Amino acid sequence: MITGVSGDGQVGQAVAQAFAREGAKLVLVARNAKNVNARAQEVEALGAEVLAIPADLTKEDDVSTVVQQALDRFGRIDILVNLAGGLTRYKPATEHTVDDWNAEMNNNLLTAFLCSRAVFDHMKGEGGGKIINFARAGQPQANMVAYNCAKAGVVALTRTFALEGRKHNINVNAVAPGLVDTKTNVEAIKPKPEDLAKWVKREEIAQTVVFLASDDASGITGQTIDVPGKLI
Repeated sequence: MITGVSGDGQVGQAVAQAFAREGAKLVLVARNAKNVNARAQEVEALGAEVLAIPADLTKEDDVSTVVQQALDRFGRIDILVNLAGGLTRYKPATEHTVDDWNAEMNNNLLTAFLCSRAVFDHMKGEGGGKIINFARAGQPQANMVAYNCAKAGVVALTRTFALEGRKHNINVNAVAPGLVDTKTNVEAIKPKPEDLAKWVKREEIAQTVVFLASDDASGITGQTIDVPGKLI
């Protein structure tokens, strides 16, 4: 189950395609029905069995519905990738409104909490599972106070669920990307080719997620793995 699989040229697309190539059965979730269905068609073309579900993961009822539909279709959820979220409020800290704060917290932290909570007992009953969250690499940056705090919260969330999941064989980790070569970032920043070459690639993020979801990473839990590209 991968959340936040929406836009073309974004990390969610790369993660979904990477799991499809590994033979996974996929549940893809995003708010935008048109986008999530388009991403589902792409991974179906790679031979994967996929269920696409449009949902607002800041709402408990929507999360419960998504998990139930996934279980109805596939019988179990072995891996959860909490990718939903992103930076949407960029302004000085003193100009952030309460609505700005709540939006960033809900999109980036609340979604990860609700989805993790919703699958946790199921994973316990099945003997284990993997949860991969998304934080951010590097130090907090100016003009994104709510986003910075939300991602710091994701690190704490990851550690807490890992501590509670270790005796149940549930591994919980986070991936912390640096500046990623998404279409959105490239169009907004318009980097020079030599600068773009230093950014982390979407596919590199996807392979890190696949590794953390694999048996090869069974000894890793409660960790936040920085993937900064060459911008270190």
